[in-house]
Amino acid sequence: MQTIRLFILALLIAALTGCGGDQTSGPTAQIQLPDYMRQGETYHETGGIARPANAIDVFIAYSPESQQYMPRIIQAFNTLSAEGKNPATGQPYATGEQPIFVAGQQPTSGSSGSLAQGIANAIIAPNNENVYHPTIFQPSVSHWLTLVNFNTSREIFDLSDAQPTALTPVVIAIWQSRAEAIKQKIGSDEIGWDDLLAVLNSPNGWCDYGIPDCRRAVYYGHTDPNVSSTGLSATIAEFYACARKNGFDERQLTLAAVNSDDVQSCVRDLESLVKHYSRRTEDFLEYISRGPDYLDFLAVEETDLICLNRGAQQGDETCTKPQEPLVAIYPEEGTFWHEHPFGVVNADWVTPEQKTGAEIFTQFVLTPDMQKVIMSEGFRPANPDVPLEYPFVPENGVDVSQPQNILDVPAPTVITSIQQSWSLVKKQADIMLVIDISGSMLDEDKIGQAKQAALDFLNGMESNNRVGLTVFSDRINHLVDLNNFETVREDLIENINRLNANGGTALYAAIEEVVSRMNSTDTADRIRAVVVLSDGADTASADLNVTLNDALQAIESSRDDVNPVIVIPVGYGSNADINTLNGIARASATRVLSGDASSIRQLLDLISSYF
Repeated sequence: MQTIRLFILALLIAALTGCGGDQTSGPTAQIQLPDYMRQGETYHETGGIARPANAIDVFIAYSPESQQYMPRIIQAFNTLSAEGKNPATGQPYATGEQPIFVAGQQPTSGSSGSLAQGIANAIIAPNNENVYHPTIFQPSVSHWLTLVNFNTSREIFDLSDAQPTALTPVVIAIWQSRAEAIKQKIGSDEIGWDDLLAVLNSPNGWCDYGIPDCRRAVYYGHTDPNVSSTGLSATIAEFYACARKNGFDERQLTLAAVNSDDVQSCVRDLESLVKHYSRRTEDFLEYISRGPDYLDFLAVEETDLICLNRGAQQGDETCTKPQEPLVAIYPEEGTFWHEHPFGVVNADWVTPEQKTGAEIFTQFVLTPDMQKVIMSEGFRPANPDVPLEYPFVPENGVDVSQPQNILDVPAPTVITSIQQSWSLVKKQADIMLVIDISGSMLDEDKIGQAKQAALDFLNGMESNNRVGLTVFSDRINHLVDLNNFETVREDLIENINRLNANGGTALYAAIEEVVSRMNSTDTADRIRAVVVLSDGADTASADLNVTLNDALQAIESSRDDVNPVIVIPVGYGSNADINTLNGIARASATRVLSGDASSIRQLLDLISSYF
């Protein structure tokens, strides 16, 4: 056994010194996917290990967070298995026993929620374009296993047998100075949702908390609960907190509580803290290092906070270390563990042999050596025999004695009701579409791409948002005033279809005028956003006595508003003036998006996720 342990340790050292992605230095693994698997199901992560000819294939689809460690664990497992050893025990396979070969992938859409829906679709809507046929599903949290069972009306996952493999609580990441200011103000180390909301409701915002260079606005962000594990857990936790505040004292959140007008009003108040949303936590992690100018606090997994404070790598994402440390708030009302469970799929595409192989792979993941690999990436070990070590230290912003209060996972009907209530309680948006119709937009059919993007964007618009349309060339034309989307839908579509490109480009003047208009009508309960579709090369604003600095000042003038105006530039064409568009994006802590026609769906998903 000592020899086997040394061999596994050598594998781990080699893996830990690699880049953390799919290793391809060895022979390329040839794995023949079954015919029923669709485009998008690649299961390409095999560690570069040659597949034994008689192997039992185990396919694992896992959440994006697990990319931090899963490819290395798959590589270690397949290496031992290809050498004829049972990886869980280190002993040779018995005579006639088939080796096990694991192939993994993340969801192409980048979320546990869409992967869960893909598995459900494979059961109830097999012709849907989003389908997955894994042997093992490892979401961030078991909520998704529950929802697959509920949505298919079948026990696709035995919830009592779903094995936690990596633990991390959902926390509120907040700048250390702001956390200390709140604690001093309330006279307690325990911070809850009410304390965060009190900052927003304070007459002078952060100025009442002694924060230098303070502002009235509070910037909070979290992800979409329909697709994101963190977003779902954070939203359920908000409903729990509001239910307790309004007299619902049942241990488990109920439908009556979720549907209560008072509870929903309370959740709506909490959501009023939001500056903007996002589909994926990774979108926030890329920019949180900008500091409080971007966000004051953010719902994340504890592992995300550790990654940021270390300036570490998280799969393909780099966590840029911020100048000021972030600390974790474990809400006193309670939070959830994300346990990254292994759910073995009970469906006709999973054979008994594959189920046995899945059990062996699960045992291997829980071995102390593999749990230490997982812990090195900022997850708490699921194996209780593995002691908690670095990076779980105070300087990384965590408190190992927390969380103290753990919330019960609600019934699937309650989780579904929360998701359905999302459009009612989330912060609604005022969105002004600003489209460049200058002559340069004729090149590479940029105007055609922009028109199609605008129409597709409107196609996914929530009815409660308010939308308007402004176009510009060498002058600015407000075609549709900001109004309820259902009211102006046809007017928007008709005007967009009629657009033609001609003349110069008064980009700065258009942004200055539109943002100033939105600044003049501050609505405290709505996200205010300007989506600009342009190639970014200004040629005409000087004729209108407007400079880039004027446009930036208009954006920055709403910085202290409860709802600052955010500007999201979308750059079109190979010669787009990215430097100018990037400067505009930085002023409102967003980023330039590419209007490339080949990635239009990803573009629309990203823009839509802000609202």
